[in-house]
Amino acid sequence: MKLFGTDGIRGKANTYPMTADIALKVGMAAGQQFLRGEHLHRVVIAKDTRLSGYLLEPALTAGFIAVGIDVVLVGPMPTPAVAMLVKSLRADLGVMISASHNPYYDNGIKLFGPDGYKLSDDMESRIEKLIAENHFEACVSPDKLGRAKRLDDATGRYIEHAKSTFPKHLNLDGLKIVVDCANGAAYQVAPKILRELGAEVVSIGINPDGFNINENCGSTSPQKLCETVVHEKADIGIALDGDADRLLVCDENGKIADGDQLMAIIATNLHKNGELRGGGVVATHMSNMGLEIYLKKLGLSLERTNVGDRYVVEHMRTNGFNLGGEQSGHIILSDHTTTGDGIIAALQILAYLRESNGKFSKNSTLFTPMPQLLRNVKYSGISPLKNYDVQQAIKKAGEKLGSKGRLFIRESGTEPLVRIMAEGEDSKEITSLVDSLCQEVTKANQNRMAAS
Repeated sequence: MKLFGTDGIRGKANTYPMTADIALKVGMAAGQQFLRGEHLHRVVIAKDTRLSGYLLEPALTAGFIAVGIDVVLVGPMPTPAVAMLVKSLRADLGVMISASHNPYYDNGIKLFGPDGYKLSDDMESRIEKLIAENHFEACVSPDKLGRAKRLDDATGRYIEHAKSTFPKHLNLDGLKIVVDCANGAAYQVAPKILRELGAEVVSIGINPDGFNINENCGSTSPQKLCETVVHEKADIGIALDGDADRLLVCDENGKIADGDQLMAIIATNLHKNGELRGGGVVATHMSNMGLEIYLKKLGLSLERTNVGDRYVVEHMRTNGFNLGGEQSGHIILSDHTTTGDGIIAALQILAYLRESNGKFSKNSTLFTPMPQLLRNVKYSGISPLKNYDVQQAIKKAGEKLGSKGRLFIRESGTEPLVRIMAEGEDSKEITSLVDSLCQEVTKANQNRMAAS
């Protein structure tokens, strides 16, 4: 049984593994792993705005209560708020119920340890083993059951934490900002943070109904943000995703800056102020080579990890970096947070804009991206990447690119997809290589299904 992917457990709501039964067992198993001593144990549970949160939240709550752990419910809150609250409340565990940027019909469970960091692969494996064995020794007697309560000031705590990361000598007075909250977890906190720092705020994606999270809005669909920025004559636009752990930004003309460009901006600013640690930036294999070339010109390195902000964070912690992230918009500033935080990263961009005293469009593109193409191919059953013909096609494509580019192919950690990415100097060659590999993967999947 494999429950955990690159970012917790994820799947279609009310079908395996995102069922109330599995959620109950996750609560019991995770709680059992984090019972430490005789103190009063506590877990923080938050969620985004999906309808299925009402299914999973009480199931997880029951699981933790069954092993004697008190539950603190905070309702819709960004994923990074959970990481912050776990540390603030000195809790033993944190849980975020969210499928991040996925549609409403998916959901997921992300777990955080008492230090505010996502759980290691080893800890997730232990939890999976307990669930598979269906053997929970830590179930307590009736007099030692946990309790559940709501934390009424959770929103205020996170707002103050986020605001504290913005330079104290600056404010947002006079800036007009459009913020798209993706009808997700940040629909309350993001506009308040920006307003309290002095900005004139135009908010979109702030009317969740259980079904419209990430629907034609947010960081995965920024078109409405760009149109609103231009229409409102705003200075900048900020798009978050469903659980607000990633962002994209657009300038006053509606041009998007992705996570790579945002990391370049933040790295430049931190380096200029002598605040960048580790000698560079940590990113994944998906980040553009243009970022790597740009950082090299500054005397900085780009160190790559497997895809998933958890792996970026692990490398940062091990090697002393304080900036890392993903092209998709996960940005980790370890001086302020233990995980990707779209709002806090946006505040660093706004500080940069405020100190530059100019239009964001003049400084939003610090490097020219190398032509890059990413395509996803759906499959069922066994991964096509195990197919010999596919492996040979990948080998030949890599040899053709040589040192002039990169080829990166992997299985998604959250969906039955093969992700095929290539980049190089010649965009036509890149398109041809990716198209050819997509066809090979599709063919292998079709042949396997026909034979089964």
